[in-house]
Amino acid sequence: MRIAVDAMGGDYAPAEIVKGALKAAAVYPDIHIILVGQKDKIMEHIPGQKLGPNLEIHEASEVIAMDEHPAAAIKKKKDASIVVATSLVKEGTADALVSAGSTGAQMAAALLGLGRIKGINRPAIGTVIPTLQAGKLLIDVGANPDAKPVNLLQYGMMGSIYAEMILGIKKPKVALLNIGSEEGKGNELVQEAYELLKNSSLNFIGNVEGRDIPYGAADVIVCDAFVGNIVLKTIEGMASSLFQLIKEKITANSARKLGALLIKPGLKEIAHTLDYSEYGGAPLLGVNGTSVICHGSSKEKAIFNAIRVAKECVEEKIIDKITAQLEKSTEI
Repeated sequence: MRIAVDAMGGDYAPAEIVKGALKAAAVYPDIHIILVGQKDKIMEHIPGQKLGPNLEIHEASEVIAMDEHPAAAIKKKKDASIVVATSLVKEGTADALVSAGSTGAQMAAALLGLGRIKGINRPAIGTVIPTLQAGKLLIDVGANPDAKPVNLLQYGMMGSIYAEMILGIKKPKVALLNIGSEEGKGNELVQEAYELLKNSSLNFIGNVEGRDIPYGAADVIVCDAFVGNIVLKTIEGMASSLFQLIKEKITANSARKLGALLIKPGLKEIAHTLDYSEYGGAPLLGVNGTSVICHGSSKEKAIFNAIRVAKECVEEKIIDKITAQLEKSTEI
């Protein structure tokens, strides 16, 4: 298996990207990792300036910055690392790609370079979020702010396949994110999507509210990207602020500091559960190739886990299974 890694994308590129790739190359010797980017900058972070047997560098001279217009940038910068990495997948040189760079640029490169799976109108980003019942999939969290009912149905289908194949959940419970749990709630989009999901072959359990998400009420939570991105970033912000508040309060005086030593192991376990880097990247589902999107602030652990996610997607033939499901579906 060959996985292309955009070494120049992300807030901490290329240092942390290279570290994550090196760790993955060591842990998974059966994977061949292709670091895509500016060779001289990448080599600065290779110990002893020597590449391992399952690691190589593919030169790409340009980088797309986070603040550049995605579509314009990939057309102008033909030799940008994300464009080149996507081309490697399109050509069959790589089986998957991983990037922590501009999400918009990665999406644009995937749509133009890989195209959509036949039957999918719009791709979606599905990300695993921590809950009291282990990780659950939230989809879409950033691909399409303006979705149609049929798109939400497709998100549910793709998310269900991903949850079963990658998260190991048998017959995943699919729910629609709404402002109320009762049927008939919400705007026109979710009301129409509800009917489509209810009449599909999915294990649809109805609506869930935002407060239900942390309790793991559903295995796959479907929404449009505008809502999904707000939910995702609210969860990230709440988790970060909560731990900051806990740290301040339990170390406020000597007596509390003593007690803090006793609960420290438990706090570490909670922090581990809520750490986004443990879940790796978010697959861009619906494009005709495996493209894993990472958080812009990803460091070594997150990149390592994103490569693991890409590996699992390829092994489980996620693209083929989504395609097969669409071919036999009569709902879409």
